[in-house]
Amino acid sequence: MSNNNGETIKTSPITNFLVKNPKILLVGYNGANNTGSEARLLSIIDDIKTVFGSEVQITVPTLNEKNLRRYLKEESNLHIAAIPSIFFYAIRKLVKEHDLILLVEGSCYMDTWTSALLWAFLWATRCAYSIGVPCIAYAVDSGKLSSFNKYLVKREASKTDLIITRTNSAKMRLESIGVTAPMTVSGDCAFTFKTDTHDREVLNEDYLNAENGMVGLSVVDFHLWPVVIRPWGKKKYLYKWPYYFSRSKTRRDKSDELASGWAKVADSVIRDYNKKLLLICMEEVDESLAYSIQDKMQYSSKAHVISSSEFNASQMTYILRSLDLLVTSRYHAGVLSLEALVPQVAVGHDTRLKGFYEDLGLNKDYLIDSNSLHLWSTLQGKIKYLLDNPGVLNQILSDGYQEHLSRSYQNRELLKRFAIKQGWKVSI
Repeated sequence: MSNNNGETIKTSPITNFLVKNPKILLVGYNGANNTGSEARLLSIIDDIKTVFGSEVQITVPTLNEKNLRRYLKEESNLHIAAIPSIFFYAIRKLVKEHDLILLVEGSCYMDTWTSALLWAFLWATRCAYSIGVPCIAYAVDSGKLSSFNKYLVKREASKTDLIITRTNSAKMRLESIGVTAPMTVSGDCAFTFKTDTHDREVLNEDYLNAENGMVGLSVVDFHLWPVVIRPWGKKKYLYKWPYYFSRSKTRRDKSDELASGWAKVADSVIRDYNKKLLLICMEEVDESLAYSIQDKMQYSSKAHVISSSEFNASQMTYILRSLDLLVTSRYHAGVLSLEALVPQVAVGHDTRLKGFYEDLGLNKDYLIDSNSLHLWSTLQGKIKYLLDNPGVLNQILSDGYQEHLSRSYQNRELLKRFAIKQGWKVSI
């Protein structure tokens, strides 16, 4: 059977059973030394193998093959496909070679980080639709979009066979801009992420214990984003050609102010509570801000930078779960620490933490907007309260974890139901 472009497409396996065990392409932010994306990817691969069996064929495309191979081992049925920065042809070619496309990046329908990433996911969806390959957005989020990108998301995301969002608010945002694809809500895939006991063993006790406990600050330089497309620019601002971080004197000054604010918070924790202070970089790009904070601290010798460029997702999760308190601007720091009921307070700049905290019931008291006029004084007050009352959030965190874990396991059931409707063989 052919489409209007004369390309061969797969007819519905419901009647023809052309595909017994589909070849699956995972389109996402793979290989970025990002703890959240790493945990999601590994969990999604587990979901796929649970549904289709261990021999299912999976391909993971990446802009950074070297980083991806740090935590993903290529096997006979698990393939890594390097793609160029200008990705259109490569993605279309990969889509044609597969039977099912999964969009696996949590920050799927937003342009907070860069429009280019959004366009990659929409392009994969468009290619799948035109060729006749099913496409699922797998436990994703939505957020800030320019007017042009809202138009693109409405047009292209509506061609998705199924959109699974990880929060209720993400689903509502997509519906509000006119996306008409079938949608349902589950939970983030990282809640089912499996740590490796060996990773705990190899971690030095300095990373898991401290005499008076540890506080972690998971920081993000909001003023680096979005990444923009340029033919050239300063090498120090290069993410990966042709993508450059947003840098100007105004942005650099705001980054410096952000580092100074965090440094005062970090010093107060050490001075008032004698806690060990960890500056946690959930993505490698967070390191520049973390080291800037450390440089500005009065008690810099008692602060340690912990980065995803050094530790894998399992190790980072053990560290997060060893904290007495987490102060986070990273969504997945909050997610991965939740099982251990680590008290947390967030400094948010986009919709992901807001949606997560709304679901937990923490948004009114423990989510502070990064543009708040009284950000640092409010944050220090919250930190003091949580350190003085360490068990005050236990019930909320426990209930939230159980709910989100249950919702996360729904992803497998949704994938199974979709596979059965396609006529594909499943193992559960």
